[in-house]
Amino acid sequence: METIKLIVFLPLLAAIVAGLGNRMIGNVAAKIVTTAALFLSCALSWPIFISFMTGGAEAHVVPVLDFIRSGDLDVQWSLRVDTLTAVMLVVVTSVSSLVHLYSWGYMSEDPSQPRFFAYLSLFTFAMLMLVTADSLVQMFFGWEGVGLASYLLIGFWYHKPSANAAAIKAFVVNRVGDFGFSLGIFAAFLVFGTVSIPEILSLAPSYAGSTIGFLGYRIDTITLICILLFIGAMGKSAQLGLHTWLPDAMEGPTPVSALIHAATMVTAGVFMVCRLSPLFELSETATTLVTYVGAATALFAATVGTTQTDIKRVIAYSTCSQLGYMFFAAGVGAYGAAMFHLFTHAFFKALLFLGAGSVIHAMHHEQDMRYYGGLRKHIPLTFWAMMAGTLAITGVGVIGVFGFAGFYSKDAIIEAAFASGTQAGGVAFAVAVFAALLTSFYSWRLMFLTFFGKPRWSQSEHIQHAAHDHGHDDHHGHAHDEDDGSLGYHPHESPLPMLVPLIVLTLGAIFAGYVWHTPFLDAEKGVEFWQGSIAFDTHLMHAMHEVPLLVKLSATIVMILGLALAWWAYIKDTSVPARFTATFPAIYRFLLNKWYWDELYNLIFVKPAFWLGRLFWKKGDEGTIDRFGPHGAAEMVLQGSRLAVRFQTGYLYSYAFVMLLGLVGLATWAMTR
Repeated sequence: METIKLIVFLPLLAAIVAGLGNRMIGNVAAKIVTTAALFLSCALSWPIFISFMTGGAEAHVVPVLDFIRSGDLDVQWSLRVDTLTAVMLVVVTSVSSLVHLYSWGYMSEDPSQPRFFAYLSLFTFAMLMLVTADSLVQMFFGWEGVGLASYLLIGFWYHKPSANAAAIKAFVVNRVGDFGFSLGIFAAFLVFGTVSIPEILSLAPSYAGSTIGFLGYRIDTITLICILLFIGAMGKSAQLGLHTWLPDAMEGPTPVSALIHAATMVTAGVFMVCRLSPLFELSETATTLVTYVGAATALFAATVGTTQTDIKRVIAYSTCSQLGYMFFAAGVGAYGAAMFHLFTHAFFKALLFLGAGSVIHAMHHEQDMRYYGGLRKHIPLTFWAMMAGTLAITGVGVIGVFGFAGFYSKDAIIEAAFASGTQAGGVAFAVAVFAALLTSFYSWRLMFLTFFGKPRWSQSEHIQHAAHDHGHDDHHGHAHDEDDGSLGYHPHESPLPMLVPLIVLTLGAIFAGYVWHTPFLDAEKGVEFWQGSIAFDTHLMHAMHEVPLLVKLSATIVMILGLALAWWAYIKDTSVPARFTATFPAIYRFLLNKWYWDELYNLIFVKPAFWLGRLFWKKGDEGTIDRFGPHGAAEMVLQGSRLAVRFQTGYLYSYAFVMLLGLVGLATWAMTR
């Protein structure tokens, strides 16, 4: 009972110590406190996960305190521990602890390290509050907590205008989704009379088929609640329409990208849908919407990822695409497969982000892959780590023998979509296979541009400028190097604190799928493993394993095609990309500009908002309030006071003379009356 409290509250305690102590306790003390707290939370989380894996634990709730009591609303602050929570505990604490350790090296030159580590720990606490929530209100508390912490982390380098803009964008877009989420919570309380998740799930079947009034229409009750809640998930998990904040969030330090966009905040929406899966199962409309939105997101992000040149943005769009996979898996009813992909994705995506950070560190904070090339000889450990991550995300493996992490989880989602037998599932299957082709292409494109070919570091001024922008000095010389033909910029391998997390995550990217796929996906063992914490469909799990062989091989086939295409375009004949863009300029611009979503929102929302703001400013504040206020009535008072001041001479005889005049005037008025 006390163990789960330690897991949740140790990061909060560490955040308070590092945040309030700040420079008073120094960089080293702040890093030790926060990192030790996270590793202790991680060490306590794994036994809980393993106990659920082996069937030696049962779901239970640990009360903390009375949270809110107001009328019929009674919210208890309790920590729920079941299989779903156990999975999220190891994902959040494992990745977060490794990110903390990695940051020792990556942020070693930053003057605000205590603040950074405090933000990291605060973020982890909020995420742990979210995944242990026993009520929707407590989940909303963690939901908003990660939103706040992400704002602080994305805008950590506040001296950069782009970082401030990205932080504000992430905050605002997430508030749009959170508004829908809050409406969903209000609707759930209105209908069920409680915000307790177990009570809602137990009462939900009795409301199937009922309707509720909303915006002047009668709408299916369960469908309305699920759609409103899913809007929140769309914002937090960057689904199409509310995705625009995620790529811009790469303005934060790379460890932030690994923490937020690999294992924690962006998976909150998937977790919420799986936690409430018995509710979603009661609405075919809601699950169909989840399926189509997830498939559309997977396709959109995969296409955009093929044209990006910023190494972190490629991985960011990859994250967006993989989240789409998780959502349409949940939409077709394969909640176990969705959670399994969330689990494996945490390892290989964190590995790719941290590996990208190691590359950026080696290249003095240059993020454009066009200035890389041939790095495998200079940073071999980083190369092999990112190779493992690439093999995992592209799903390399042999059926019945062995595969990297994504081979088990992503392929399971593709098979589940086909096996669902629904129209939405069929669309999702086709999209998933095509997105897998694009995933393979842009992943190997990243590897080839970064680690293979000739070095493209000749523009050393560009590298120095990037280093200067991030507040780092260029300690390495630029003497001419005959071996690589560059101006002599020498990439360097990252320090040990950055390499150790890469090694650990590499093991996860290689073995996580092979070791854990049975309890997540097996039709019989899965029921025992999940213990009712999700709506586990045994019929769908059986059907997944009985799909045609071509369906099973589809992901592998397109993975090979994507690899071959990337090799041909970026190794064999490097003129292919330029020829393609020249032949299809409209398609290239469309993808490069991210389907013009930002431009569309700028036209529909941003410009009208600025126009309205200027209207209130010029016509309202200046034209009305200032004109008749400070420049009108207030000006009259000012001038009147200046006139009155002339009568205040300070001489007694002057005041006596005025009083005499007053008396004369009063007497004259009295006589005339």
